[in-house]
This record gives sequence, structure tokens and C-alpha cells, in this order.
Amino acid sequence: MLCIIPAMDIITTHIGADFDSLAAMVAAKKLYPRAELVFPGSQEKCVRDYLAQEFRNIYEFKKIKHIDLSRVQRLIVVDTRQAERIGGLAECLTNPHLTVHLYDHHPDGPGDLRGSVEEVRRLGSTTTLFVRLFQERGIVPSRDEATLMALGIYEDTGSFLHSSTCPEDLSAAAWLLSQGANLDVVTQFVSRELSAEQIGLIGRLQQEAHSYVIRGVTVVISTLTEADYINDFAVIVQRLMVMENIDVLFALISMGERTYLIARSRIPEVNVGTVAREFGGGGHAAAASATIRDLTLAEAEEQLVGLLHRHIRPKAVAGELMSAPVIAVTPDVSIDQANRLMTRYNVTVLPVVRTNNGQENGPQPTGLLGMISRMVAEKAIFHQLGSLPVADYMTTEIATLPESGTLADIQRLIVENRQRLIPVVRGEQIVGVITRTDLLGLLVNDPANLSPELLREDERPSVERTRNLGSIMAQVLPREITVLLREIGETAAVLGCNAYVAGGFVRDLLLHVRNTDIDIVIEGDGIRFAKTLAEQRHGVVHPHEKFGTATVIFPDQSRVDVATARLEYYEHPAALPTVEHSSIKLDLYRRDFTINAMAIHLNPERFGTLVDYFNCQNDLKERRIQVLHNLSFVEDPTRIFRAIRFEGRLDFTITRHAEKLIKNTVQMNLFEKVEEPRFFHELKLILSEDDPIPALRRMAQFKLFPFLWPDLRPNLKVDRRFLHTLTQANQAISWFKLLYLPDRVETWMVYLLAIMSRSRTKELISFCHRFDLPPKQRKKLIQQKTDAERIAQEMQKRPFLKPSETYWLLGELDIEGLLYLMTIARKRYIQQAVSLYVTTLRKVVPLVGGDELKTMGYIPGPQFRAIHNHLIEMQLDGEITSHDQALAFIRSTHPILPRRP
Repeated sequence: MLCIIPAMDIITTHIGADFDSLAAMVAAKKLYPRAELVFPGSQEKCVRDYLAQEFRNIYEFKKIKHIDLSRVQRLIVVDTRQAERIGGLAECLTNPHLTVHLYDHHPDGPGDLRGSVEEVRRLGSTTTLFVRLFQERGIVPSRDEATLMALGIYEDTGSFLHSSTCPEDLSAAAWLLSQGANLDVVTQFVSRELSAEQIGLIGRLQQEAHSYVIRGVTVVISTLTEADYINDFAVIVQRLMVMENIDVLFALISMGERTYLIARSRIPEVNVGTVAREFGGGGHAAAASATIRDLTLAEAEEQLVGLLHRHIRPKAVAGELMSAPVIAVTPDVSIDQANRLMTRYNVTVLPVVRTNNGQENGPQPTGLLGMISRMVAEKAIFHQLGSLPVADYMTTEIATLPESGTLADIQRLIVENRQRLIPVVRGEQIVGVITRTDLLGLLVNDPANLSPELLREDERPSVERTRNLGSIMAQVLPREITVLLREIGETAAVLGCNAYVAGGFVRDLLLHVRNTDIDIVIEGDGIRFAKTLAEQRHGVVHPHEKFGTATVIFPDQSRVDVATARLEYYEHPAALPTVEHSSIKLDLYRRDFTINAMAIHLNPERFGTLVDYFNCQNDLKERRIQVLHNLSFVEDPTRIFRAIRFEGRLDFTITRHAEKLIKNTVQMNLFEKVEEPRFFHELKLILSEDDPIPALRRMAQFKLFPFLWPDLRPNLKVDRRFLHTLTQANQAISWFKLLYLPDRVETWMVYLLAIMSRSRTKELISFCHRFDLPPKQRKKLIQQKTDAERIAQEMQKRPFLKPSETYWLLGELDIEGLLYLMTIARKRYIQQAVSLYVTTLRKVVPLVGGDELKTMGYIPGPQFRAIHNHLIEMQLDGEITSHDQALAFIRSTHPILPRRP
């Protein structure tokens, strides 16, 4: 039996990748959608900045350390043909049966790689080569992809000034522009050599630059006076903006008798086109200019500042950023009770209100009186004042914000007023709260708010936390799924609630993996929404009132799970969660791991907008399994099994911190407190993976086997026989799947039987009882183990079985039992016999059917079965090979019995 190793395709380029390399890799991904993108080494700084700040269309770039190089069977190399330039990936070149595909625009050189596919042309850039392939094959890039490909062409041709530029490069750039390429981004990142005079002008602009904070938005205005007209002044302004990482820049330059305005903006709050039109100029939101007459430089600057005060409209973020519902207490609640509430909900401050609805659906907490912090509560309890009401020690000077509050308002209250929590109010009602952590998360997740020096390269936020994923959804999801998600959002809007798709669906979408398992979260009444959706789509709804969840099943049997946004807390370690209605933010915070704590807004006005409160994208980018809080495994130890499963399935790594938390939880022996079926469900999912062996190794490392199988306790590092049995099971299952037979197989059963292969049947029975397996599964497991092991012993003693003997012997087993028999077989002839039975023998049917026997005068009943069995036996052993032989055999051996009167 062959060991099946999953093959892998890799797209790579040279060390020190530039924009042409990056663009060619992304273009190649359109031709090889299943291939992994792997950088062989570092990239140029401008490329790193681009990936961190601009590239909205996430492609997952892996590092060499994440790749098993022995699995690589196709290597796609772009922008080079030199083996020494692909770094450690050159190891793949020795793999047996490796195929190499090459795409390059460089001239031939000594030692060039050879490939089974070679697309090599002397062009200005490799990206131009891919544009030609796209045009030939009718491939249409997204706007982001077109922009990146234009970047690659502009950079490698020196904006078409290098002597290597070809007519095809200009044609390719023109085609990319027709596909929506953004030249503003190209201008921002493509460097252009500056003259000494231009460098001097940049220095003077820097010296004359002044920052203004207008409605919370920082705007830079720089003024300059020159006797003569300066060409390409816009290029100088753009270069200053990039060099200083300025979001909004207005440059006023007096040249001769006129004053010129050059304006650039990278944020939606400032539309420079609107401002330029006030001066008689024009442009669009990001870039504009104007010629100013009849104003001195000082007068123009003064008027500009006034216009900015009029036109800057900072985005209201309080209503979007706040957490809801509000957890609050009334003034008569004791400090002890308040402290317990803060621990339960994992908050550090509680508003004290006049009336409180206690987390039920109904009016919001009303009438803010003050706030009590955990620090004050704990000190009061230390001084034995816990029985006193919170009113005695609450802070009473509290500032609030309306839902229309801006980022500047939030910063002012939290930073300047040193207020750790801001209540967001609507009249007297408190509709939400904003914390210092919320503000910090908002700032850190937007790279424009931080100096690049404050972040190491591996800590830099990879993308915006609220970017739109519409283009990725269009690429990855089937059209009917996108239509369904849009309808869900429209239905939610009509019902006055917010709808999100959350969890693994979002994770897989960002990994460009298709996942049609849709989990919808509703801020509002989830069951009411589910009933409305089911009615619209003629489906059936199964509500679960206790948890505020429902399942909607559509006529085509597809399904959607709907949940009301909820907060879960645990009364004690390993308890089942207590559920309360909540917001999407708190709903995501209760998730198991950061990579599963993202959502996508589905309401029409924000359809496709990513919701990422905890910078989860960075963990996804760095391929990390990380928990959201340190007591996660204590509250739900089954998450340990999920962490192990995700690590194996996604080829991610559990972080050292999470490993430590897992070990602490195992030492606490919390498993006995968890309902056993929950553990078995997670174990079943692990054993259902394509290759659960790495996960089983991890379980052994974390010492989980003594809990699952107290009588077994294998150490997979040293117990070669145990590991060999698991490997045999994996090979048997892989072999069966490659047959593409219609038979359904429960692979988890095969692995479980393999694990229990050295245990007695009574220990398997004990396992089934302990984890409360359904009676049907319990019976099947026990029967397959007993029968397969008995048959293995019998076949060991009888190595030369006739085909008919094999047929009758193995006919007692289900597919799971047959694969388990292949797993434990010590002799190759047993595996071959099982293989022959599965592929050939069990499909044999009698050459003479029942209708023909009736015609011959035989009476249906036991005689039919005896004739068929006898006939199959003779056919299997090769003694009967034709229909005529079968008829003669029946007539000679089975006389027709007289009919009963």
C-alpha cells in the first residue's frame, strides 16, 4: 500500500522581491489558484510598506518555515531563472517528479533553470508578460490587482524611461488602466530620481510645514515663495507626503505673480477637490490643484484654513465603536456585588445608573450617576467595606458623548480628561460605552495613526480592520452564496437590526478558501430574523429559544445558522456558558481564538465591511493560534482540542503563550467537570481530519491521552508500533478515498479503532459509555473491532484462501471494519485480500437473476438464496464464467421443488 503525501504547488520569485516580482506572483496566482505564495527571503522596503498599508486584496504569503519542502511537486518561479536567487526553496529542485514552470523577462544567462513550461520574453517587466497571458485567456484582474500589476510595470520600466521598455509594456499599462488601476497609488510608491534642486525644494517645504488639527483631523500646510516657475511641483509635493507619511497636505507656492495650490489627501474626512474648487480649481477627493489670483500667500493660507474648518467633516465613530448592551449597577448595589459583576463580565469599570434593566431586552440603563472601578472596589473590599453601596465610593464627575461623537472627542475625554470609560448616551439613556482599550485598538489598527518606527516589521498591522472584502467575496464565493448574504443583509435592514456573517467563514474567506458553512449573528432578535428569512425563501426554521439561535433550512437543503449576538460567562471553570443578549463586539470576544473572532457586515449600507476589533488579521497572517483571554481554556477545556485541530488543519502554530495556558489547564484536571459528549464531539472532529496524526501527536505532548484513554497512555514519540498503526490507518483511508467509490466511510471510526487496537473490547465499551456515544455508533464500533480482529487471526492461519472464502469471510464487515482490518493486518497478503474484496469481489452478482429463476420454475424463498449463494461461489472461484454455464449448473445441482398445494 502506497503512502500518500499531499502534493503542493508553490509560486515564488527572487530574494529581495521588488514590485515587478510581487505583481508577477499575484498574477501567477490567477493561473494557479491552488498554489501557495512563498517569498524566498526579504522584500524591498517599499514592497513591505505596500503590503502593510495598501494591498486590500489579501493574498496569503507564506514563509519558508511554514512549508514542508518535500511536498512540493510543482514550482512556479517568476522574474528569475537562477536557482541561487530563490534561496532555501532551491531544496525543492531535488524532489522526485518535480515540475518547474518559469515566467521571466530577463535575458538568458549561464545556469538558468529549465522548466516544463517556460514563458520567457525580453520585455520591460515580467508583469507585462502576465498581462499578455491574461488577455489571451480572458482573465480579468480586480482593481487592486490591476493597480499592483501597473506598479510592477512602472517600476521596472522606470515609468517607461528605461531603454529596456518595449511597446508591449505601454500597451499592458494602458490595458491595466482600463481595468481600474489607480495611478495615485502608483505615483505614491514608484520612486523617481530627484534632482538636487528638487531635493532642496523638499527640504524647504519641510521647514515651512505647519500642522493644524481641525475637528480632530491633522492637516499639514506648507508655503513657499519662488521667483521662477517650477515644473513638476506636484511630484515634489507627492514625494514629501510619502516621505513624512502625511495624510493631508496642502502646498501653497508663490511663483511670479501667481500663487498655486497643490493638495493631496489619503483619508475620506478631507476631500481636497472640494477645497480646490473654492479657489477656482478642481480635482478629485485625493488630488487637486488650483491657481489663486488676487491673494497674497498669507491671505491664501488664511482663507485655506477657514475653508478647512468649513469642509472637514470627521466621521462619527462613537456609535460604531461603542460596546453594547451596557453592564451597569444601581447605587444601592453593594461593592461586593459590583466586584463580582466586573469579574463575571471581564470589565474594569461599571456605570452607576438611576434605573437598570439588568441585561434583559427592554429600556437601556437610564440616568448616569457615576462610575465604580475594579481598583476602587478591590481596595474597599480589602478594607472590609464590601457591604457598603457603590454610591458611597463611586466617581461622580463623568463626561459623556452622543452617538455622533468623533474620534477627536473620544481622544479628548480619554486622554485629556483621564477618563477610562466613556458612556455613550441618547438623551438620558446609556446606549453603549467606549473604553481606553477600544480607543487604543482603533489607533493601533490604523497604521496612519502611528509612526512607522513604533512598530517592528512583524508587528505592523497588515491591513485596515474595517476594510471592505467585497472583491474577495466575489472571487472566492459562489454567486448564489453572495446573493444569499446580500438578501440576509437587506432583510436585517428591513427589520431594523444588524446582520453579520462571522467565525470560520470569515477566516477561510481571508485565506481564499471556499466555505459555505454560514453562521449569521444578529444584533437584535435572531429568532424573529430567522423566521422572516425562512418565510422569504420558502424554508423551514428550527428555533432554539433558550439560546436565541435558529437553523434555517432552504428547499435545496442548504442551511444557515442564525444566532442572536450574545455574551457568555461561566459560573465556574468548565461550566456550560450562561448566555445573555449582547453586541457583535462582545459576541466576537467570547469566541475561542482570534482567527475565528472576525465578522463581515451584511447590511446594504456596509455590505462586505470587515469587523476586526482584536487585530485578528495579524494572527491569521502570521499563522498563529491565539486565545482572546487567558482564562479561555479554563472556562471551556474543549477549546484545547479545537486549538490542536486548527493547528493541524490550517498548518498554523499554537503560540507559546497559548501552549502554557493549555498545560496549566491540563494540570488543573478540569476535564472531569465537562460533560463527556462535548469532549467526544471535538475528538470526533479531530479524527475526521484528512490526517489526524499530527493532532494526535500534539495531544500526546499535552498529556491528554490519560484522560481520553486511561488504559492506553501511549507516548507517540517512542512508541513506534502505536505510531505505525496510525500510519497504516491513514494509508488505508487514503487508498480507499482514491478509489472514488460511492460508499460513505466514517474515517473517525477507523482511527478510533486503530487507537484502541491494543486494548480489549471491554475497554472500548468503557470508552463508549464514558463519552455517551449513541447506541448505533457504540454497537457498530464494538462489532467491527470484534469481527475484524477475529478475521485477522483466522486469515493469519489461512494464507491461501479461495476468492469465495474471502468473500464470505469479509462480507461480515462494514467499510470501517475492512479498513481497520487493513490497518492491523501483519501480512501483506491480508491487505491484498481486503483490497481485492473491496474493489472486485463484493461487486459480483449472480449470472442468473431472480426473474429468470421464476421462469425456470423455481419458487422464491430459501431455495433462491441457496442457488444465488452457490452460483456466486462458483463464479468467484472461476468455475463458472458464462450465462450458459450458470444455467447448466443450476439445473444439475438444484432440482425444482414441487409447489405446495
